[in-house]
Amino acid sequence: MAGEAGKAGGPVHEVESALSWIDTSLLTVIAASTAVVVLSGLVQVSFGTFTMSITTAWASVFDPLVWTNPQVLLRLFLGEGFGNAVASALGISTAAVDLPKETLIVWQIRMPRVLVGVIVGANLAVSGAVFQAVTRNELASPFILGVSSGAGLAILLTLIVFSGLTTLLPLIAAGGGAVAFLLVYAIAWKGGTNPVRLVLAGVIVSTVFGSLQTGLFFFADDLGVVQSAIAWTTGSLTGVDWEQVRMGLPWTLVAVPLTLVGARQLNVLLLGERTARSLGMSVERVRFALSAVAVLAAGTAIAVAGIVGFVGLIVPHMVRQLVGSDYKRLVVASVFAGPALVTLADVGARLALSPAQLPVGIVTGLIGGPYFLYLMRKQDGLGDL
Repeated sequence: MAGEAGKAGGPVHEVESALSWIDTSLLTVIAASTAVVVLSGLVQVSFGTFTMSITTAWASVFDPLVWTNPQVLLRLFLGEGFGNAVASALGISTAAVDLPKETLIVWQIRMPRVLVGVIVGANLAVSGAVFQAVTRNELASPFILGVSSGAGLAILLTLIVFSGLTTLLPLIAAGGGAVAFLLVYAIAWKGGTNPVRLVLAGVIVSTVFGSLQTGLFFFADDLGVVQSAIAWTTGSLTGVDWEQVRMGLPWTLVAVPLTLVGARQLNVLLLGERTARSLGMSVERVRFALSAVAVLAAGTAIAVAGIVGFVGLIVPHMVRQLVGSDYKRLVVASVFAGPALVTLADVGARLALSPAQLPVGIVTGLIGGPYFLYLMRKQDGLGDL
């Protein structure tokens, strides 16, 4: 009987052990962040050039015609052709659904802005969390380390010179970000790196790449391309549509799980290189592999919304104060808190000077600049974790 009880309790005990890292503080962050995203999303869908009441807008979000017809959601998330193909393969009807005008406006035009905000926030927060671990620097983020500038330069080159490659923007942005990060690392390397040199090297690379971005404007003949490029450099969710959702979501579903898989390695890196090596870790190989994931996440965010600064700095730091430094909890919390910050900032960007709309990157910059100064003044070692 005791043996049978032990066998019966074995799987249950294993499940409990696997989930032991989930605690009240993490669940609180997830619940609060989800509430912020939902409320911010409901505010976003309530405003636009087409006037409708808040009640009508919110009812359109939860319209049963959308939620009871999977083919509608499949077409939105996967595109018309691929969505119909998947629906057919799953035995779902591909018949067109006649949606009310208000529901079409909310789902076709307004909802993508909320979803892109979620994608951008999750990717930048995860990217910042990884960079802070691999550099052991609390001030590290894609923006501070020059990754955002490198990705932005790659995107501008694509828009202005190689416009036929726009479908590959996330990969192109990741490539530009990787080049920038390698340059920062090379400049900061002197028998090793330290937080001061990394931050200063990031400032140098960001300045140079920012100047190159500005210089590219002079080679653009189309004013529309210049305006689009300027919007990209400031970070904006204005005018995004389902194309950006379809572009960013697959890479997000790659970067976030890979970061969770690497959470244990990130925890070990925080212990220092000597300790990590004593535990059998190939430090540089792991560091660059995880950095590649962080660059991909940052590149994805920049490809769909431009350079939204300081999210990767603010979110991991604030989350660390709430859930601790265990990277399994930190990454999960960042995935929820990042979208909360971006969607909330986008609401502020939209309503601050209504009917004019600020780029969301300006709002996050206004928040992140003083916060960065606070962290610098707080840390005697300029960012050591």
